[in-house]
Amino acid sequence: MFELTNQVAIVTGSGSEKGIGRVIAMTLAKQGAAIVVADMNPAGIWDTVEAIQEQGGKAIGVEVNVTSKESVDNMVQKTLDEFGRIDILVNNAGISQKVTVEDMTIEDITRVFNVNMFGLFLCTQAVLATMKNQQYGRIVNLSSVSAKRGGGVFGGAHYSASKAAVLGFSKNLAREIGTDGITVNSVAPGLVNTDIWKSLPEEDAKKVIDSIPMGRPGETSEIASTIAFLASKEASYITGEEIDINGGSHMD
Repeated sequence: MFELTNQVAIVTGSGSEKGIGRVIAMTLAKQGAAIVVADMNPAGIWDTVEAIQEQGGKAIGVEVNVTSKESVDNMVQKTLDEFGRIDILVNNAGISQKVTVEDMTIEDITRVFNVNMFGLFLCTQAVLATMKNQQYGRIVNLSSVSAKRGGGVFGGAHYSASKAAVLGFSKNLAREIGTDGITVNSVAPGLVNTDIWKSLPEEDAKKVIDSIPMGRPGETSEIASTIAFLASKEASYITGEEIDINGGSHMD
């Protein structure tokens, strides 16, 4: 199940070893998809490409700034030139900042929204014509538990707001393009066992863990596996949905 053979997937923010993008890209590749590793970090891009190739997968790297329409359009064109189609887009690229509303600046808000929401919009818009022409596509957007509970471990109110905007955008788009064979879904991870989490002071880390019914952070593989399902043909009748992956720290 969840086989992605002959599928082409773009995964933004998949060049960093600190987040979950690289694991998402490698997981989709294991299921048979050809991966476009898209990131701003050239060294990280090639590290991910090599990791995929070492496990027997197919991947190319594209340097992209998701806040630039020209850069995003170039990413999509390179994907089409190499593979001739785009089946899956995972909008994973994102940034955070821990700052109070009192200390926040308009530059802070703009920077976070530019990546987390406007960059997601540009990438999504850029693949729609191809997916509509194919009458097939899977778009999976990364939100956050912070969007639903109003804050979490990392990030200020602008981060929570940008990730909440992702949920509303995804639901609306799902209504717009459902008849084109394209699904649009979101995942909202909670605390995930990454280098960012490991950098927390021990006292802060304990408070967070104590608030999670399952008593542990999530693993990157658990996020990636859910995305692989939403990207698959088996998820063909799921759209406009948001999947919480948080060990019970937030329950709807």
